[in-house]
Amino acid sequence: MSVSIPVVDDEPDIAEMFRQRFRRAVRQGTYVLHFAASGEAALDTLADGVRPELIVILSDINMPGMDGLALLREIKKMRPELPVMMVTAYGDEERRRRASEYGASEFISKPVDFDFLKEQLRRLPATPA
Repeated sequence: MSVSIPVVDDEPDIAEMFRQRFRRAVRQGTYVLHFAASGEAALDTLADGVRPELIVILSDINMPGMDGLALLREIKKMRPELPVMMVTAYGDEERRRRASEYGASEFISKPVDFDFLKEQLRRLPATPA
């Protein structure tokens, strides 16, 4: 069973990094990665429906236009049960507090520790073993 993970980040090299670090899991059919370069694009993707089953959204905080915190609030209005993990190079306490207040399930600092991230993904209820 495959599950979907949208990654929202305005930096194109982030998508390539995720493709490389999840290559095996994608090839094995564990995860299907979807990429959006903005909060607005991510909301459009969600509105169109994400297949296979959506288990989590990974979002950068600092993006032009709709930032990750605004995206988080919109996602939680649409899908309050959906876990959203915030990923950012700027791990200050104010951003962490606001992300937590808005319903973020995790706060991950860049550079991303992919071993930690994969462990967090394995802990999600709908994730295949």
